[in-house]
Amino acid sequence: MTPPVVTLDPGLRDLRAADHLLLTLAAELALPEGTFGCTHLVRDDRPRVAVSLALPTDAEFTAVRDRLVAHGTAYGRPDAVGRAVLFPGAAALTGTTTVGEVRMASAIDRVTVLGTAEPPGPDTALLTRDHVRPQWQAGALVLVCMPPAGGTLVPFEVPAPTPSCADH
Repeated sequence: MTPPVVTLDPGLRDLRAADHLLLTLAAELALPEGTFGCTHLVRDDRPRVAVSLALPTDAEFTAVRDRLVAHGTAYGRPDAVGRAVLFPGAAALTGTTTVGEVRMASAIDRVTVLGTAEPPGPDTALLTRDHVRPQWQAGALVLVCMPPAGGTLVPFEVPAPTPSCADH
């Protein structure tokens, strides 16, 4: 069964602002365990970042949707490749852990490594940098990591990216 989803388009221009909005909404609305909060790139004549919240039950969805009207234009189901900011177990993914622990403690289904065909073993160390942003791929929540340096993986997305030259 697909969880009910509300999508907001508050006209945000970057991922950091969208992450901040999702984390603020989670705190302000006391979102229930099992909520997924994702960012979605909107590629049209006005590029921007939309956010979505998938809630565990219809009743929770209705309560949250009704409180979100002030945060932007709400619309239906977003694209299927969202970048997860809020997901079950996200708060536990801090410091250094292992691939196996990530899969056991969170909703992440798979960990992959750029440039490799085989998934990392469950005992492979993963330095989270307290910033884990898996993406939906074919219905699975997948954390993409950089090849290990000294045997330790890191998530592909860095916590504080360097602004692009397009901002100049």
